[in-house]
Amino acid sequence: MIKHKKAQWPWHGLTALVLVGLAISLYLATSMMSYEWRWNRVPQYFAYQAEETQRATGFGTVQDIAVSGSQATLTVKTEDGEVQHVQVQADSVLLSRGDDVAEGDALGVTRHWAAGPLAWGLWTTLWLSVVSGAFGLVIGLFAGLCRLSNNPTLRDLSTVYVELVRGTPLLVQIFIFYFFIGTVLNLSREFAGVAALALFTGAYVAEIVRAGVQSIARGQNEAARSLGLNASQSMRHVILPQAFKRVLPPLAGQFISLVKDTSLVSVIAITELTKSGREAITTSFSTFEIWFCVAGLYLLINLPLSHLASRLERRLAQSD
Repeated sequence: MIKHKKAQWPWHGLTALVLVGLAISLYLATSMMSYEWRWNRVPQYFAYQAEETQRATGFGTVQDIAVSGSQATLTVKTEDGEVQHVQVQADSVLLSRGDDVAEGDALGVTRHWAAGPLAWGLWTTLWLSVVSGAFGLVIGLFAGLCRLSNNPTLRDLSTVYVELVRGTPLLVQIFIFYFFIGTVLNLSREFAGVAALALFTGAYVAEIVRAGVQSIARGQNEAARSLGLNASQSMRHVILPQAFKRVLPPLAGQFISLVKDTSLVSVIAITELTKSGREAITTSFSTFEIWFCVAGLYLLINLPLSHLASRLERRLAQSD
């Protein structure tokens, strides 16, 4: 009996209609508030042309101004006979040939592209996520295996760590780590932020690892031991590779959550993406535009991470 595949395009069309409806609803909501969209103000918060003022190094006279395209070269001869050549933007020249200059007088400006606050905030969020995620993975793997240990001390200490961290808010942990531990040990705010995020992530990774290892049939370990492998070799070569396939989806979800949790370190004056967005709003008065951009940047980080985890999961499933 031949099974006819149902057409999928009506459902995709329905999805498109829902998205269009949401966009129209958003537009009508902003119209009711008489909000004026100013997207032209946003690009400067990603990259802008910074100006650097060029000044005279001594008392002298402008001998010559040579213009070449958008650049101008000012030749200033000082009272000591020294000649200073200063290159500035042609449209920023403030003097004329023959003018006297004093030390520190502005001659013009040079311009260069510089990263804006949103770009710097994105970079800070990225390195915070990567560093704290790497440390959190190591801490979580160790704590998860300790929870399965036959040693009561290791098992009890790891349980206390996991339950303590999971039972308290991350924001409170950041405050405690920075204002108490950080003050005692003289830690920088960046170190305190990374440490708090890593410890928080490690507690959840520990539970993921523990559940993944316990999901492997006991016979796998017994078979490995019967082949002459000791407990650590059996865990490393037999149990953990199988458990990794099962814990990959929750691990990916935890690291995606970590990227969003980095926004909390702004409370200890680390200018990550969310804090950069708040600062941009105070100068641009473009509230919705900036927050939509911030949300888009978080998606820019998390969607590829989710896609990569899905591809890796499918690839590992094919090897079974």
